[in-house]
Amino acid sequence: MAALSVNLNKIALLRNSREGNSPSVLDFANMAIDSGADGLTVHPRPDQRHIRVSDVYDLSRFVNAAKNKNPSIEFNIEGNPFAPALADYPGLLKLIDDTRPDQATLVPDTNDQLTSDHGFDLTKDGKRLAPIVDAIKSQGVRCCLFMDPDLAQIKLAHKLGVDRIELYTGPYAANYMQASSKLDDCVQRYQEAAKYAVQLGLGVNAGHDLNLDNLSRFLAIGNIAEVSIGHALTVDALLNGYKRTILDYSKLCKAK
Repeated sequence: MAALSVNLNKIALLRNSREGNSPSVLDFANMAIDSGADGLTVHPRPDQRHIRVSDVYDLSRFVNAAKNKNPSIEFNIEGNPFAPALADYPGLLKLIDDTRPDQATLVPDTNDQLTSDHGFDLTKDGKRLAPIVDAIKSQGVRCCLFMDPDLAQIKLAHKLGVDRIELYTGPYAANYMQASSKLDDCVQRYQEAAKYAVQLGLGVNAGHDLNLDNLSRFLAIGNIAEVSIGHALTVDALLNGYKRTILDYSKLCKAK
């Protein structure tokens, strides 16, 4: 069984297209939890094009209050730890230190990327990440690295002392959508990567372009603790309603 963490970025993006606070990120966070989501994910960026700094603090307070009824609810903040502070964006590590989420997922995206599209290369970034990982863990926050299904890189992640990795599932989703002849080989790479990570003592999360069509096939690889889904879930919600969509995704996660 995998936990479902609902990414709220696209709700914030829609809100930011007009003045005011509609749709409310907090209202949709509440609907997600009430409808069976196990947690909430946000990915604040320096330009705050979707999730704003204020959202991070508001959602932290919301999740802390929700834990009074359901202690297992989690808050996950993801982002680039190397991105500098900009205007009122204080930097990812400051947000983590202030809010102490359940999980911090470090992602190697740049400010000009449309979305995250690759995992860390730890042969290049490992030394810079090491003190960051230590600092996050010293705050009692679970530390996760966004990674490709590469066994050598996963081994380096383990050596850094992270708690989990999040497998970047973009290539899997692309092969699935195209009904590619390479899909079986692609699935096998993810299965081997997840199994190897667990053997090393790492938890395994997954995310990017997972949806109602491809999620079950992916979860069948086993060893997936959590999936983070935002874009596809929001698109499905436009057709089927937000609460119904959360329930549909939650059922798929709990079936594995």
